[in-house]
Amino acid sequence: VVWNVFAAPEFSLELNEWCYPFAGCVGYRGYFSEDRARDLAERLTARGFDTYYGGVAAYSTLGWFEDPLLNTVTGYRDAQLAGLIFHELAHQQLYISGDTLFNEGFATTVEREGVRRWLERQADPLQSRDYAARRRYQEIFHALVARTRGQLQDIYAGELPDRDKRRLKKRVLDAMRAEYRQLQASGDMDDGYDGWFAGKLNNARFGAVNAYHAYVPLFEGLFENSGGDFAVFFQRAAEIGAEPGPQRLARLRQAAASGAADDQAGVTSQD
Repeated sequence: VVWNVFAAPEFSLELNEWCYPFAGCVGYRGYFSEDRARDLAERLTARGFDTYYGGVAAYSTLGWFEDPLLNTVTGYRDAQLAGLIFHELAHQQLYISGDTLFNEGFATTVEREGVRRWLERQADPLQSRDYAARRRYQEIFHALVARTRGQLQDIYAGELPDRDKRRLKKRVLDAMRAEYRQLQASGDMDDGYDGWFAGKLNNARFGAVNAYHAYVPLFEGLFENSGGDFAVFFQRAAEIGAEPGPQRLARLRQAAASGAADDQAGVTSQD
């Protein structure tokens, strides 16, 4: 239903941002037309950017309108569809203008916990095993992405000439493809990410993945330290989201690492 374009400099993992009314600045540009998305990606590539564009099956209007269930998601497995609904409704619950990592980390955490509880109520062992397997593959994929991002960051931060950075970048990305194939050969990965690896690996692809998952461990820690109570979690996430941008991440890290009682005492003291 939507096509998003991601772009990043050749030697940086930081995504370009585009700014909109209500939504603020985000690390992608969205279109209802694939042709227009492809055109922008091609123009940015010609200017030397790493680019990636891909289809999006659903999106949130952030509560401004009712979000319909479109035919783009009717083929989803039940647990996957439930997760999509939880994710998009989470954006209605809390959205911080201009902070993609915060918003997507929050919504992905709500999605995962929502699906976990939904599966418990379904009491369907087969569906639970299927979802657990997909989550396991997802975690392996994200670990592979994180390791590769770290290697690329080291290359980009170095003082080497661009031609050497370009050579090392290609070597790291080729090694990532090889490791993915090894994981499949050993049975530790299925073919669910073949489409992702079929495209050109570049900084924009890594940025797109990072946007949705970079803050998830922090929000999962915050949820645990909120006693597993959604109402408490929502309130504390909103309080952190209200912090100025430079302080938001530090406050989230603090809340994720500390116990609920200790963190609440810190909030009272700061207030």
